[in-house]
Amino acid sequence: MLRDIGGQVAWVTGAGSGIGQAAALALAKAGLRLALTGRGREALEHTAELVRQAGGEALVAPADMRVADDVQRAWEAVEAAYRRCDLLVNAAGLNVPQRGWDAITPAGIDAVVGANLNGPFYASRAVLPAMRAQGSGLIIHVSSWAGRYVSKLTGPAYSAAKHGLVALSESLNQEECGHGIRSCCICPGEVATPLLDKRPVPVTAEDKGRMLQAEDLAETILFVARLPASVCINEILMSPTWNRGYLEGVKL
Repeated sequence: MLRDIGGQVAWVTGAGSGIGQAAALALAKAGLRLALTGRGREALEHTAELVRQAGGEALVAPADMRVADDVQRAWEAVEAAYRRCDLLVNAAGLNVPQRGWDAITPAGIDAVVGANLNGPFYASRAVLPAMRAQGSGLIIHVSSWAGRYVSKLTGPAYSAAKHGLVALSESLNQEECGHGIRSCCICPGEVATPLLDKRPVPVTAEDKGRMLQAEDLAETILFVARLPASVCINEILMSPTWNRGYLEGVKL
């Protein structure tokens, strides 16, 4: 039976747009109190306003997830406001247009690995003491289809970072299950988010409409969060039914 999780506290990274924003709204509608983190304060304030319009509560705590000190300061703001964290959603991520081995730069590698792997590391490490003290907690990471299947489409840095995120999640389950802490890694195929606009080959509006949507991921995150605390969903691999990677003649 799915639980009522109203009143719990959720910290969502990447909350300014895409999956993070959609997750924040879904969780707010379920009655959770939100803390929103991302690089742009203006985008976070917009999400916070959407949360409030939905009847929820939102704290804005900006941070560049690639910077450990930034993430720690954001967590300290969350902890000071709510004194706990029941759910961390690591949804922040990025990619760069110059992503193949023949084009990617050290700065590009640092940016992609920093946002997609280091950021979830920093945030998870920050919340663990509070979750251990509570004797409970759930961490949900948004990885990627590229976290299971290496693809030239996403590039080596993104594929490596998302594979690393899958390993990070399972290591949390191995070390923290005795403290009542669970970790779930969601690996979606193509999702119609602003990240698509960074691709070398533009994605058409028609193709975007047949992909997974940010709201699909938000509902998946909410489903995992509402499962009994005795249930750990270690990993979810999901894709659009119209999967461009399976279709011949579709240019990716």
